[in-house]
Amino acid sequence: MIAGMKSPQDSRRGGGLAQRFYAIVAGLAVVAASAAIDAGAATPYGQPNILLILCDDLGYGDVRCNNPEGKIATPHVDRLAREGLRFTDAHTTSSVCTPTRYSLLTGRYNWRSRLQSGVLGGLSPRLIEPGRLTLASLLRAQGYHTMAVGKWHLGMNWARHEGQAELPRHGIETSNQVWSVDYAQRIAGGPTSVGFGYFFGISGSLDMVPYTYIENDRVTVAPTIERAFPMTHGKTDKWTRRGPAVPGFEVEDVLPTLARKAVDCIAQSATEARAGRPFFLYVAFTSPHTPIAPSPQWRGKSGLNPYADFVMETDWAVGLILEALERYHVATNTLIFFTSDNGCSPAADLAQLRAAGHAANGPLRGHKADIWEGGHRVPFVVRWPGRTPAGTVTDQLISLVDVLATCAEIVGARVPENAGEDSVSFLPALLGRTNGPWRQSLVHHSVEGRFAIRRGPWKLALCAGSGGWSAPREPEAARQGLPPVQLYNLTQDLKEQHNLQAGHPEIVAELTALLEQQVRDGRSTPGPPQTNEVQVDLWKKQQRATSGRGG
Repeated sequence: MIAGMKSPQDSRRGGGLAQRFYAIVAGLAVVAASAAIDAGAATPYGQPNILLILCDDLGYGDVRCNNPEGKIATPHVDRLAREGLRFTDAHTTSSVCTPTRYSLLTGRYNWRSRLQSGVLGGLSPRLIEPGRLTLASLLRAQGYHTMAVGKWHLGMNWARHEGQAELPRHGIETSNQVWSVDYAQRIAGGPTSVGFGYFFGISGSLDMVPYTYIENDRVTVAPTIERAFPMTHGKTDKWTRRGPAVPGFEVEDVLPTLARKAVDCIAQSATEARAGRPFFLYVAFTSPHTPIAPSPQWRGKSGLNPYADFVMETDWAVGLILEALERYHVATNTLIFFTSDNGCSPAADLAQLRAAGHAANGPLRGHKADIWEGGHRVPFVVRWPGRTPAGTVTDQLISLVDVLATCAEIVGARVPENAGEDSVSFLPALLGRTNGPWRQSLVHHSVEGRFAIRRGPWKLALCAGSGGWSAPREPEAARQGLPPVQLYNLTQDLKEQHNLQAGHPEIVAELTALLEQQVRDGRSTPGPPQTNEVQVDLWKKQQRATSGRGG
């Protein structure tokens, strides 16, 4: 066991009766989900260690391997690309982070969950449904040691003080709710309830309360004071949400702390990994999301702005983890996925970066939160020594929702019919095969819950504007009299400048029908129909306000 890590048994000791009851139910749900996994046929790929690195708000053009003209040095990510496979048409299922993380870990489109727009807060209840198979529970059932480090942002069931304000099921908690939580109590429904044997990190985004670390199912130190932090180092015009904090907690320390904790996980798992018990390590960085807080030694390194400095420090953290794989002699048997949860945010000061010659989202239109490509087309690099041809590039269409099916095929596990409903394996691409496409269509979702569907070169968006934060937003698009849908041929028009909906009504009708069918069936892959958690409003006839700019 990793030093300082609590066993699941230790984590269940003490606490109130209700908390203990929930822990038992959650544990049984993980067992049930794991038991449903069929070991399947023997696999020729063995059981590689799996390292999944997820950055927060890193744009498509922020890594030099995607953007040779970019102004930010990212040598460690570039090294992964030189030694592995780079995808140029990889997408998140959502243009903000909570829903993306849901899809990544469940293999299911985020809009099938109860969360139909926006993001969760740091105190929101658990989003992943009890009993649902996750990437962690799938791999754990195959004998993997499963660990998560970093930003969770998928909800946890915090204990409340009796008689205190309820916490919102959706959206971000308000200032009158943040002290409703009894931070001394066990936290149910977190990462260790969905298949992870160990967790160290924070509950939501780093600009959300509480400002404290969590290990397994307890805070490491209970908050006793209130604090807020500048959204960008050196500026005081915007601040993070004020609320419960631990004395001495500093946002600039979080990225280095998470990187070193990931290294500790590798160090403590390496002996067993070399002996035949592999590990799955999910590293979810809090960067370069707000608060944009590079460590002192990284400030000014880029010569551009604090965001660029923070990207460089994030790349350093990747390098620290890569070095640990080599130091502990597990690099050659470790499959690495590197990606981001959505496009770059306007908090990066995109105009300032552009003026310096850096396009954070590459040639793409829009940014984080939008239905346009800049919202959800992201860096995606895979290194698998001895399997993935080094220095290769593919334009195969994939999504983060596909990681579950890909890992299942690698380890020889069959995914149950009621799990991974939207996950398509891209293992053939990892092996250098070019006889795709393997994914025939892909659904996109914006912060406002607006939909788009992609098939081949065609992309249909069911909104008149950005569906997010870029102009024009939906009210302004309506005032301008823009068409209610957008149709683009991305092969010819990657920048999404020419709406072709008027000239191709047949394609609009076909893609609309396909999207309606995938919503109705509760899945987009072959198999029996499944049930969405709520009724899905494709056209947003009952448009709700977004849950804010968090995520």
